[in-house]
Amino acid sequence: MAKITLDQLSKSYGSTEVLHHINGDIDDGSLVVIVGPSGCGKSTLLRMIAGLETVTSGQITIGGGVVNDLEPAERDIAMVFQNYALYPHMSVRKNMAYSLKIRKIPQSEIDRRVEEAAEILELSPFLERKPRQLSGGQRQRVAMGRAIVRDPQVFLFDEPLSNLDAKLRVQMRLEIRKLQKRLGVTSIYVTHDQVEAMTLGDRLMVLNAGRVEQFDTPIALYERPASMFVAGFIGSPAMNFLPATIENGALTLENKTVLPGPTVAAGAVIIGIRPEHLVQRPDGPLAVRIEMLEHLGANTLVHGVLEGTKTPIVVSIDGLQTLPTNAILCFAPKEGQIHMFDRQTEVRLPV
Repeated sequence: MAKITLDQLSKSYGSTEVLHHINGDIDDGSLVVIVGPSGCGKSTLLRMIAGLETVTSGQITIGGGVVNDLEPAERDIAMVFQNYALYPHMSVRKNMAYSLKIRKIPQSEIDRRVEEAAEILELSPFLERKPRQLSGGQRQRVAMGRAIVRDPQVFLFDEPLSNLDAKLRVQMRLEIRKLQKRLGVTSIYVTHDQVEAMTLGDRLMVLNAGRVEQFDTPIALYERPASMFVAGFIGSPAMNFLPATIENGALTLENKTVLPGPTVAAGAVIIGIRPEHLVQRPDGPLAVRIEMLEHLGANTLVHGVLEGTKTPIVVSIDGLQTLPTNAILCFAPKEGQIHMFDRQTEVRLPV
């Protein structure tokens, strides 16, 4: 069993606290993605789990045992970095076998593990090549193969696809997910790319300034974000936020537009509506003045402002549409797709 438990985990550099009381259980065999903007503490947290950073306070448990004071080599983990970290003078075979060789594993067992991993990763034809003779995607497979042959309890991935082009990233993240499911190894994956996070993770830990904003399934994060930060970070394009006031069971926007009200107390709020949850309708209550169109093929993103305000708003409409700048289109939110947040705390309100 390789369940990982993070209990009140904190990290400080001198008087600067960079991680604040991180809690979470990572179930055996699952893939959890730690996601958040640059500088939020993602890689620091991963390095603490790996043993490459010391723990200031709190506890890390792997497979039922506390590992705070164990060296990285004693934690039975394998890590895949974004820079591959391959030995340029060694062949693919020797790169994959190196960690086993220094552990004095019998050569027959080394050969078996390398051949098996190479077959899984479709690297068998390249075993005698040097890293410089491989593409970026193939090098990343070699780095993954080096981790697989160790047969660890846990895989740790630190932004492993960030050096690849967009098309190859899509291909590789699908391969990583299929590989993880096939091997059933508990895995933690760090990325700043929320699309990558949504497609890979069984659950996502969303970090913001060293704190966990929400730790949940991708669907829950999308449908029930716990805060404005999560709502704005998860989903592409990002959720629209509109200041509003609840009065007499109705929502009044800053341009005096009235929307059906939620069942929450009166007061100042922020409403959130995703671009894909706005429907074009001649009688729609939200009038949007077009500033720019973004053609994406299957759909077009309308970038504009809420008429009578300076509040930006983005709407996703079907197909490749051409619309004049400064034209006004009217939209209505889909039923049940208005999110509500407290204007002071930015925490989700029940609707």
